[in-house]
Amino acid sequence: MNRQIKSAQVLLIDHENINRGLTDTSEALKLAESVDLDLVIVSEGKEIPVAKILNFGKHQYQQKKRQHSSARTTVKEVRLRPNIGESDYTLRINRAIEWLGKGDSVKFQLRLRGREHQNRDRALELLNRIVTDLSQAGKVQSLDKGSLIVQMIPG
Repeated sequence: MNRQIKSAQVLLIDHENINRGLTDTSEALKLAESVDLDLVIVSEGKEIPVAKILNFGKHQYQQKKRQHSSARTTVKEVRLRPNIGESDYTLRINRAIEWLGKGDSVKFQLRLRGREHQNRDRALELLNRIVTDLSQAGKVQSLDKGSLIVQMIPG
C-alpha cells in the first residue's frame, strides 16, 4: 500500500475503474494523493503487480463484511407430525431441497402427541423416507431416532 510498494512499475487501475496500463509507481502515487485515496496492490503479478486507487479503509471493511456473510450457514427447521398429508409432505421436501441448494442446512423434527407415541414405527418410517427423498440434494449430518430428529447438510 502507498509507499510500501517496492516495484518500480505497476499496472494501474484508477479510482474510476479505468485501466491506465503500465505506470511508474511514483507517478501512480502522485495520482492517488491528488484524489485523496490510497494506492493498493490488489494482485501480485509474476513480474508486474496490479495496483488500484481506492479508499483502503472502505476496501478492508467490504472484504471483512463479504467474508463474514459467506462464513455463516443457517439451519432451517421443519417440524412434522407422523400423520402428515401427502401434499404437505411434498411441499416441505421441495422447500428443503431449495434450502439445501442455497447452502443452508435443514433440520427435520417429528413431534408425537398422545397416542401417536404408540405408533413410533410410523414416525421412524417417515424419517427414513425424508432421508431417501433428500439424498439427491444433501447428506445426513445427524440422525437421532430417539428424539426423531434428522439434520441434512448440502452436498
